[in-house]
Amino acid sequence: MTDKFQIVGSLLRPNELLKYKTQIEHRDDIQYPFYESFEGYEQCENEAIQQVVQKEIQQNLSVITDGEFSKSMWHLDFVWGFDGVERYIADHGYFFRDMDGSSKYETRKDIGLRITGELSGKNHHFITVFKKLKETAGEHETKLCVPSPSHIFGELSWSDNIGGTAAVYKDTKELKQGLVKAYKEFVEEFASVGGKILQFDDCLWELFADDNPNSPYTGEHINQEEVQALASEFIDINNTIIDFGHSLGLKMWTHNCRGNYDSRNMGGGSYAKIANLFLKQLKYDRFFLEWDDERAGSIEALEVFKDRPETEIVLGLLSSKTNTLDDEERVFQLLDEASKIIDKERLLLSHQCGFASCDGGNELSEAEQWAKIGQGQKIAKQYWSN
Repeated sequence: MTDKFQIVGSLLRPNELLKYKTQIEHRDDIQYPFYESFEGYEQCENEAIQQVVQKEIQQNLSVITDGEFSKSMWHLDFVWGFDGVERYIADHGYFFRDMDGSSKYETRKDIGLRITGELSGKNHHFITVFKKLKETAGEHETKLCVPSPSHIFGELSWSDNIGGTAAVYKDTKELKQGLVKAYKEFVEEFASVGGKILQFDDCLWELFADDNPNSPYTGEHINQEEVQALASEFIDINNTIIDFGHSLGLKMWTHNCRGNYDSRNMGGGSYAKIANLFLKQLKYDRFFLEWDDERAGSIEALEVFKDRPETEIVLGLLSSKTNTLDDEERVFQLLDEASKIIDKERLLLSHQCGFASCDGGNELSEAEQWAKIGQGQKIAKQYWSN
């Protein structure tokens, strides 16, 4: 049963495509989707997507993506595609944890977002991308991955875009309303062009886990009422769009991890600490969750899904960050533990994240990536055939 194995979404980009992506990273005098600024870029991207889709089909993957080859970063390209947003190179990138677990590792710097007008999701480039994917994939099921509304709400809320006499949105309440409107416009167009599965990716849930030492919301002097109120706001904005997607007949999925950049992560935080918030209250049909190492805590956090019989859980027990095959004994053990809590048929298997959340990708080769995908399919077939 190879359909019990799923990919989160992103795959390693070929070198020909990365040559263009690297140039994009260092320039903020160009406009998304950047095709007009680089001769041959659009054709290279289209050809690379066609090739990777054919590879996915040959590999017998049951849900096809474009490998996210159309993106530079898992979340910001989507925001760049909104009307009312300007991209710029910031003073610094995001800070991840380096391999030693303590040193800082800085990402690319073209992460600045400036709100210049009312946000709109109409005529988004991702719709063009999806229509090409759907055509290339033919009869095969497809999904589109975009950042969750709450993740973008968080990033924009913490920027210098809100308030002030010149600001488009005077406070976070106005920002939330504007963002909901833009997402609804996009989701409606996605459904209108034949989209069936929309996946919201999110890396912010663990900020609210009080066992996450890397969160600004942990410590003795934190106002926990304010923190819980913000978590509730995140859940509300997501559920507003999830409900809207459901009203259009869409399947609404999510993927959560703790950061993935050049095989590095951003922090910790167990699922047990946020289960009653994000796992219990978010109305997604399918959750891709990260359980490749000890940071996620006990698999017993799945208990919260017991009273949600229609919800599927994809266990990210494999690692997309490493260039070696995974410990199969560990995977089978955790699958057994999970199936004692949740019916086996509601569970699926994946890597904890994509192989290239940002275009540079994790520290492994394409051959190693496909070997790891093949291993995941083999494990899934063996486990669900029994």
